[in-house]
Amino acid sequence: MRSSDILIVDDEVGIRDLLSEILQDEGYTVTLAENAEEARQLRHQTRPAMVLLDIWMPDCDGITLLKEWAKNGQLNMPVVMMSGHASIDTAVEATKIGALDFLEKPIALQKLLSTVDRALKHGEMQAAAGLSLDRLGNSPVIQELNQKLEAASKQSGPVLLTGEAGSPFEWVARYFHKSGTPWAEPGKIEHIVDTPLELLQKAGGGILYVGDIAQYSKNIQNGIVFLLSKADRYNVRIVAASSRSAEELAGSPAAADNKLPGLLSKITVNVPPLRSQPDDMVFLVNQILIELAETQKIPLVKFSSGALAVLRQYEWPGNFEQLRTVVKNLALEAADGEEVQEQAAAAALGQNVPSVSSEMVGGFNFNMPLRELREELERRYFEYHIAQENQNMSRVAQKVGLERTHLYRKLKQLGISVSRRNSDKSED
Repeated sequence: MRSSDILIVDDEVGIRDLLSEILQDEGYTVTLAENAEEARQLRHQTRPAMVLLDIWMPDCDGITLLKEWAKNGQLNMPVVMMSGHASIDTAVEATKIGALDFLEKPIALQKLLSTVDRALKHGEMQAAAGLSLDRLGNSPVIQELNQKLEAASKQSGPVLLTGEAGSPFEWVARYFHKSGTPWAEPGKIEHIVDTPLELLQKAGGGILYVGDIAQYSKNIQNGIVFLLSKADRYNVRIVAASSRSAEELAGSPAAADNKLPGLLSKITVNVPPLRSQPDDMVFLVNQILIELAETQKIPLVKFSSGALAVLRQYEWPGNFEQLRTVVKNLALEAADGEEVQEQAAAAALGQNVPSVSSEMVGGFNFNMPLRELREELERRYFEYHIAQENQNMSRVAQKVGLERTHLYRKLKQLGISVSRRNSDKSED
């Protein structure tokens, strides 16, 4: 009996029942949703092995729901779109958003089964490869990180990931792990010295991740040097992390008289700090909430725009690990069905936030920190001129005295969304 849970989303009861009967006869577990809202609720409760999603539904079309899942970080399972009258453009759009495949109705039995089988295998491969970098966001710094990792993956030899303490080193390290190969870590740090050959055997043909070497003693670092000397024999690629730069690592007391910094310096990739990707904050919070719901059964909660603004503007000295801890604590403390508010988020970060009854002067809250007040003023300033010029960005740039590239960069920092395509058309 197969345990794969398949979610079927279609507003036509006949199609739902037919697909369900076929797949259950094949041994699959099936869950049904007759509209997007039901599918949305079911997705909040659990992550299905795959989804068969109809494009045309009365309450919300499948493309919109697919975009919503992608934006919220919930598109981490294979989705196959279905339609009886969709255009090629629609199928292409769905694929670009993240759909794995497209089935045209009426669906032939063998086509259905082969597509489902391929989708489930694809999902298993994704799970085996661990968390992908897509789950770290899509801001320019993460896109650049992807490019660096892609280049590093094409080289051979050990990899050193550098970054600040609390960076998602293991998530990034899993980029190098290939489906169907071992991923190994020392159960205890001492195993690096006590049982190095067993570690290499366990990782044979795959990845051995040794963690943050900046935190290790000279003895442990020398043990990693031994692992590196034997790695080729076991066909193992060693990935290490360091919360100190390669230069700082070389100058540390633990590195004295050992070859570790030099052996790891050939392929080095820097992981950017969390504060460099504020535009990914909403996405990352949703990712963490989904993970907590799926792994620790912590109920999903919503964060208000004010709470998310507090998180966006924080400097995050503890980076991703600090964010995960803060989000988890806020989710645990939230009352059933209530949003996490600005005051709760600020308190979790040790900040003071004015109460809702704070004095407003000219539409501004002067009890806000100066930085936040300045950003609010700038946001309203640009939104005013964009509206006045009917999104003609050339005229807006002239009006505010900024070069257009600088203007777009500033708008992005302030979270103001302007379509370049639409603005270009308005200037024709």
